[in-house]
Amino acid sequence: MDDPDRVSAEMDKLSVMHAFRRIVERGSFARAADDLGVSAALLSRQVKLLEQSFGTTLLTRTTRSMSLTEAGQIYYDEAARILDNVAAVENRIRDGAGAVRGHLKVNASTSFGQTVIAPVLPSFLDAYPDLRLTLSLDDRVVDMVEGGFDVSIRIRPAMPDSALVTRKIGLMRQRIYAAPAYLERAGVPGKPDDIVNHRVIGFLLADHLTTWTLHGPLDAITLDLDPPVRVGNSLVLRDLLIAGQGIGTLTDFVSNEAVARGELVRVLPDYELPAPEIFAVTASRLGMDAKVTAFLDHLRAALRG
Repeated sequence: MDDPDRVSAEMDKLSVMHAFRRIVERGSFARAADDLGVSAALLSRQVKLLEQSFGTTLLTRTTRSMSLTEAGQIYYDEAARILDNVAAVENRIRDGAGAVRGHLKVNASTSFGQTVIAPVLPSFLDAYPDLRLTLSLDDRVVDMVEGGFDVSIRIRPAMPDSALVTRKIGLMRQRIYAAPAYLERAGVPGKPDDIVNHRVIGFLLADHLTTWTLHGPLDAITLDLDPPVRVGNSLVLRDLLIAGQGIGTLTDFVSNEAVARGELVRVLPDYELPAPEIFAVTASRLGMDAKVTAFLDHLRAALRG
């Protein structure tokens, strides 16, 4: 029969490993303490006791920075491997039992979060009542590990090579739009080159802010532009277009409702920009667990619908 004190000690070791890993990945005792719901003083004591047990320093700390020693790097790498293996076993057991629980932390762009994710959240939460959810909306690319996110939804023409794991979950169309009132006032472009004579509203975070590559029936045409108005949020861009402020590009999940209401119309309907893809991004160490899988399955169903 197992010794209860020995079992408790082993569980404490896993807890300390988890705390140490979080401190390293968050780069701060205070941020790690917030994530774990404990005090920074407690984490500091745990690390000190851990260092005493090994007889060596694992973290070098100053008032402004923190870094791993060689021994600390070895402990971090092995602790992360052990914790990931334990998590994988637990997830396999939970998956087999059909259990989706725990705390799911999701990051997405503001426009995608408001127009696509938010409407499906009620049915998702109803399906998994034991799940805690944090949804963070940010139009800039965030650090997955530092932010402590399980999954980030990113919309890009392609994802750069990195240590992150990316999965394509959908495709968006990117087209040119303007309000009927603006086109009546400024004229309807008949060919791509006409765009340069119009007031272009640009999306600051887009790869095509100043260069539009338009794919048409026969070939691709590249336009060099200098948008006089530039915004960092595609919902704001959409609203400016609806208000008749100019011409701009929108993905279909942002433009669909405005088009259906007649507030926006397509410009140069035979042309569109390269279609951005929807990627689900996870940190390579974290992988895909039951709660991430459940969320992405729910999101895929919404995108197909």
